[in-house]
Amino acid sequence: MQTFTGLVSVLLVFLWLGGNLVSPLRPICDLRVLDHFVREARDSEVIMRGCRGGCGAMKSYFVPLTSVDFAVLEHMDVNGQAVEVQTGLSLLDQALNNAMKTVSNSPLANALDNNISNIHSLGQILHSLDLQARSTVLPDDSAPASTQTQEVSSLPELLQVQSSFLRGKVRLLLSAAPACQRQNS
Repeated sequence: MQTFTGLVSVLLVFLWLGGNLVSPLRPICDLRVLDHFVREARDSEVIMRGCRGGCGAMKSYFVPLTSVDFAVLEHMDVNGQAVEVQTGLSLLDQALNNAMKTVSNSPLANALDNNISNIHSLGQILHSLDLQARSTVLPDDSAPASTQTQEVSSLPELLQVQSSFLRGKVRLLLSAAPACQRQNS
């Protein structure tokens, strides 16, 4: 009965406040946040290269392509870029989570967990800029790579791709985001 009374009290507070507790996300346009995530991805790569034991099994991971074709990018709208970036972030999240299952080295596991958290934070940043992709279809680990993915066969390669993807496609998208363009005007 006390739980029910507590719940009613919380609901009354929400009603009293007029339901204005949820405010829209403010756009996050500061590229220093992205630079921080890039540094952490590079630091993870250094930790991985110095790892002696418990560094994960050799495995193949599907990751996004990091190369940018500026001729194609020039003709692509921001929403198209957002779909490509969100798909890439989803692929990286999936690969990092799969890699995490094979790692027993604590510093490396902590670094991977931090990178996974950063990928999720980037998703929130895209959301704050109203740039989240409507739907992304991801290959599973056994699916053949599409033209937008590549296969890497080691954790250091995975971490290097993550760093390159953040420095390239994610940076370009965040720089071109309409919400950031309005903010800088």
